[in-house]
Amino acid sequence: MKSKLLVLALALAGVLTYGGCSKQQDAAKDAAQNAADAAQKAADNAADNAKDAAGKAATSTKNAASRAGEAMREAVAPTVIPAGTTLTVRLGETISAKNATPGQSFTGTLARAVSVDGREVIPSGSNVSGEVTQAQSAGKFKGAGVLAVRLTSVEAEGRTYNISTSTVAQAMKGKGKRSLVVGGGGAALGAIIGGLAGGGKGAAIGALAGGGAGTAGAAYTGNKELVFPAEAALSFKLKDSVTLK
Repeated sequence: MKSKLLVLALALAGVLTYGGCSKQQDAAKDAAQNAADAAQKAADNAADNAKDAAGKAATSTKNAASRAGEAMREAVAPTVIPAGTTLTVRLGETISAKNATPGQSFTGTLARAVSVDGREVIPSGSNVSGEVTQAQSAGKFKGAGVLAVRLTSVEAEGRTYNISTSTVAQAMKGKGKRSLVVGGGGAALGAIIGGLAGGGKGAAIGALAGGGAGTAGAAYTGNKELVFPAEAALSFKLKDSVTLK
């Protein structure tokens, strides 16, 4: 009897042990599956994030390349100052019909900056050069005389550019009557109408009209001499466009 009870007890213990192991195995299997699912989900998320990051990086690179290309094109494309642009110049010296000779050079600076499409391309104060094209003293021609000048070059960013401009002139006919004329695209006459900006006492500005018109300063000194005084502001128009490198 005792032997039978012992056998039954051992059998029951085996069944319970097997049942416990089975539950543990199931729990371990579930845990492993959950871990695998979590790992797969993490991997999928990482792949999606990597794909998004790669797309953003590609877009950013494309945009950067586009901006670089635009900047390069702007840097390479030359700036063109169109014909007809006005260059207002302040003379660095006095030019007199009595002492000047045709071909004589003079210097000055830009009184106002030159802009193209709203962008400043040559700053005020930049150096310019010009030449006297006519100089006839009024005293040697029975009260008649002429003094004419034009620009020949302008500096921009350390470079000197040859230019062709309209001519600004003063003319005097009998009895000391003065007039201001502009050549190179149509002549015009103008009256002396006011004090020259930045000039001394007795200086004046002549307002001109017509093709290639400009502004010229003339000093009244009580004689019949034709003079463009130092610091006079003269306005010239470009005959041809200028390409800045």
